[in-house]
Amino acid sequence: MAIGSFAAAQDAAKPEAADERTENGLPNVLILGDSISIGYTSHVKQLLRENANVFRPTNAKGKPENCAGTVNGVKQIDRWLAAEGGKWNVIHFNFGLHDLKRVNAKTKKNSNNPDDPHQSNPELYEKQLSQIVTKLLATKAKLIFATTTPVPAGGVKPHRDVNDPERYNEIAKKIMKKNDIQVNDLFAFAEPKMREIQIPVNVHFTKKGSEYLGKQVAEAILKNLKR
Repeated sequence: MAIGSFAAAQDAAKPEAADERTENGLPNVLILGDSISIGYTSHVKQLLRENANVFRPTNAKGKPENCAGTVNGVKQIDRWLAAEGGKWNVIHFNFGLHDLKRVNAKTKKNSNNPDDPHQSNPELYEKQLSQIVTKLLATKAKLIFATTTPVPAGGVKPHRDVNDPERYNEIAKKIMKKNDIQVNDLFAFAEPKMREIQIPVNVHFTKKGSEYLGKQVAEAILKNLKR
């Protein structure tokens, strides 16, 4: 769906089934992801305000929670899914950016050394993401997986190899294909505009970049709210 057609599509996406409604008559959407998703969640909420209740996990202080990588995901997924009564119509999720960062094997702290291991190597990432997906499938919600966005060259901290997002995304896509889960390819969406929307030598995005990603995420969710 083109961004320019977003407003028109909103009117066509309001659900009618009473058993899929909350008290305000709108379906529930859960967004799971790292700090990149924290950046775009507020924009998604604003764009879908007439179409859905959009939630993401919060920490003990009520602030948006960074879901981090699959190591944290397998530990927290049950708690996240139980939030707000645990009834979700659409779940948009992402895991990968933390998995591919380097971690000191002894201290377990983030590392800038490219020789240190990944937080989750590709094999462990595949295993843990599969476990998370099994939990998500059990909710019967419509699932959308967002690929990991690009890592710029220049030496981001902690260290992440610029080629790893595509490598890990291929693993994730294989899992999603196996389980018939839709993929929102944020990597491909962001890559052509990295210099415009991403902070230099940083995996995070500018305000403009978060808004740009938010439109793409909102449109993917909106398609799944159509009857």
